[in-house]
Amino acid sequence: MSTSIAGIKIPDSALARATTEYIREQEDDLLFHHSRRVFLWGALSGERKGLKYDAEQLYVGAMFHDLGLVEAHRSEKDRFEVDSANAAVKFMKPFGLTDADMEQVWLSIALHTTPGVPEHLRPNVALVTAGVEMDVLGIDYAAFPTMQREAVVHAHPRGDGFKECILCAFANGFKDKPDTTFGTVNADVLVDAVPGFKPLNFVEIIRKSPWIS
Repeated sequence: MSTSIAGIKIPDSALARATTEYIREQEDDLLFHHSRRVFLWGALSGERKGLKYDAEQLYVGAMFHDLGLVEAHRSEKDRFEVDSANAAVKFMKPFGLTDADMEQVWLSIALHTTPGVPEHLRPNVALVTAGVEMDVLGIDYAAFPTMQREAVVHAHPRGDGFKECILCAFANGFKDKPDTTFGTVNADVLVDAVPGFKPLNFVEIIRKSPWIS
């Protein structure tokens, strides 16, 4: 039986139910509730903007988007977003989605920390990022009526100190592979969390390349 939160139905397909069970087992309360809120903010954004999106695929993208922060799902060299996206595709394969649909879910996860790109892609990609931006950064906060915000947070609480807790989860998720933060907002997290961390510099990389001029 499907649950409705703030007027948004949580998908109840076999894939959606399996996704909920799997992510609940793999993630702590902080990331699980954050991911559910990301789906709800994304879906609410889609409804408000009149976008045509696939709720099941949006749900999978939102639920898997931070799985790469979890130790058991971290690779040694890939960005955590790519680890999360790869895990989602592996999970979806037995459920019969097309390659094109799985690619959209992959993109929605892999690009969610790359500002300025997802909003120009298909709704399912754009809306995962919109959900993340609302929950973490408060972007478009005022566009969500108070009743919507209260309903979402009542169902999936942010808890005390969410801002600092999510920053800690981010830092712990990729501090052991800091170079993967190059070119994303994640470098800012390590500058704040890791004393002495110096992110890769694009200008220095160009000037130190093996080309003479």
